[in-house]
Amino acid sequence: MKPFANLSSHMVPLPFNDVDTDQIIPARYLKVTNKEGLAEGCFAGWRYASNGDLQPEFALNRPACFGAQVLLAGDNFGTGSSREHAAWALLSWGFKAVLSTSFADIFQNNAYKNGLLPVTVDQQTHQQLFSLVEEEPETRITIDLENQHLILPDGRQIDFNIDPFNKTCLLEGMDQLGFLLKHEPDISAYEQRMEGAA
Repeated sequence: MKPFANLSSHMVPLPFNDVDTDQIIPARYLKVTNKEGLAEGCFAGWRYASNGDLQPEFALNRPACFGAQVLLAGDNFGTGSSREHAAWALLSWGFKAVLSTSFADIFQNNAYKNGLLPVTVDQQTHQQLFSLVEEEPETRITIDLENQHLILPDGRQIDFNIDPFNKTCLLEGMDQLGFLLKHEPDISAYEQRMEGAA
C-alpha cells in the first residue's frame, strides 16, 4: 500500500442508496487471485449495456468524471457480501476515498485494510456536495487525513472520524501485518524479558 497523502480531487457522484458489493464488482469478476484488472468490472452492471457498449449517461463513463479519485456515494454504501474485491475494484479504478453518510461495516473494514479511505459525512454536507457537483462537475474537495478534515471549495472544514489504528496504517501505507512487523523489535524484547522471568 502507498501512504495516503492529502488528496485534492473532483468527485464522481453516485446518488444511489444501499449500493451493494455485487453492484460494485459483479460475481463474474471474482475469479482473479490478485487485484489486477478489476477496474474493468467496477460497476460493470451499470457501466455497460447488454450488448457490451458503454452507457454514456452513467457517471463513471462521463468525461467530466475521468481522473476523479473521490467517489461521492449514496447512503449505506457497500452492503451485501464481504467480498474484498469491492475495495480492490474501486482502488483499481483510481479511487482513493469514498464519501457517504454511512458504510456497511465489512466494506468499511475492507476499505481500510486495502488503503481506501471511507469518509462519513453528515446529511447536510452530503446533500451540499451532490448539489455542488450537479452545478459544476469538476468541483474539487480536499481530504486532509492527518488532521481529519474534509475541505470544501468555499474553504469550510468538515471534521470526520477515524480510529487511530486505521489512520496510522493509511498514513504510513501499511496493512495490519505491516503494523505488527513495525513493532517486531518491541515484541522480541518483550519475549526475551518473559523468557528471563520464567
